Amino acid sequence: MNARAARTAAPTGTSRLLTRPMLLLLVASVGGMGGFYLLLSVLPLYAATAGGGGVGAGLTTGAMMLATVLAEPAVPWFLARFGHRAVVGAGLLLLGLPSAVLSLWSSFPLTLGVCLARGVGLGIVVVAGTALAAELAPPGRRSENLGLYGVSLGVPSVLGLPAGVWLSDRLGFEPVFLLTAALTLLALPAVAGLPARRATRATGAAQAERLSGDPGVRKGDPGGRNGEVGGRNGELGVRSEDPGVRKGTPDGPLGAAVNRSLVWPTLILGAATFASGVLVTFLPLALLGGPSHLAVVALLVQASVAPLARWGAGWWGDRHGSSSLLLPAVLAVALGTAGLVRLESPVTVIVSMVLFGAGFGAVQNVTLATMFERVPRSGFGRVSVVWNLAFDAGMGLGAVGFGLLIDRTGYPWGFAVTAVLLLAVLGPAWHDRRYVRAEAA
Repeated sequence: MNARAARTAAPTGTSRLLTRPMLLLLVASVGGMGGFYLLLSVLPLYAATAGGGGVGAGLTTGAMMLATVLAEPAVPWFLARFGHRAVVGAGLLLLGLPSAVLSLWSSFPLTLGVCLARGVGLGIVVVAGTALAAELAPPGRRSENLGLYGVSLGVPSVLGLPAGVWLSDRLGFEPVFLLTAALTLLALPAVAGLPARRATRATGAAQAERLSGDPGVRKGDPGGRNGEVGGRNGELGVRSEDPGVRKGTPDGPLGAAVNRSLVWPTLILGAATFASGVLVTFLPLALLGGPSHLAVVALLVQASVAPLARWGAGWWGDRHGSSSLLLPAVLAVALGTAGLVRLESPVTVIVSMVLFGAGFGAVQNVTLATMFERVPRSGFGRVSVVWNLAFDAGMGLGAVGFGLLIDRTGYPWGFAVTAVLLLAVLGPAWHDRRYVRAEAA
């Protein structure tokens, strides 16, 4: 049996996910995202209680996401120029250290400045981490590896989102600002073990890429399985006729953005993160005056369910195809948002957070895995930029737009409008599913 036949016959799951570089990436991501989530709902509260109101609260998240969106397209260039260690290390410092300034001085312009700096750090960490997680994946387990990486982004939210609100209520804002800086500094040692430059694997797929210039694109060789060349398990895989490999695909940081096969996943992700930006920014404010600790419990539930759903979606996608999860995931996000119309019912709020968390976690993994499958390995960095741009732009627009809306409608109607916008995305989700079936045929 030749080497290619042996690779094809190998069952899914024979390669190890938790290599040393992957473990260190997870540690760095947990530290960085811990610093991100700890203040994600605290800074809007800080701005609102300082006199900024709903508009000021929305601007804190909006400013951070604006800086993130502006920084992300440059990250692949920085990675190529300086390597993963220096770039990810700088991102961690920007995520954490500026928050310590707020423990010394307090002003709304300074708060916005801190949010801008944190946004740049966030853009660096998530773009570099997403691309590296995809490159470090063993053959046939990319969706699962991305799900594992998603857990490292989600676990900090399980503790950080509710803990930040709880600690600021008990101890004040300044200790939370200092704790955020400490968390990111503790993650810095892990950065030293990341690949200095682009990660590679000594696999048949990598060898084929070196021979042909594109991953797995060899004359007369459609081979592969489980997300490699030719695809399997209902996924598209990477083939010489796929959009990301066709001649004439634009290069550059946003070259992947014009790949037509990526349009619908990008739009769907942006809509889901629009709702997430609304939720993490305004749910604690919407529940002020309600049952004690309801906001903390609601954020804890949502943050706990989302990473589990993201990992579960990755496991399912590698075995049965990710596209089958897209419609139910979008529907769950919409229903979870719609349930927040009943803010006076703690049970409804908690059930809504379960639905929202499950749908949002699945949407993240499904869209990311789908986009990576539709480009060659050389395009992973650009896909990471586009995916994270959609994620962060959606969060920023959700926070700012909802802040302007609720001054006129109040929270229940604002959540209802957001749910209607999400239901409108079911059309693109259905269209993308038909696209996948047509390509598979």
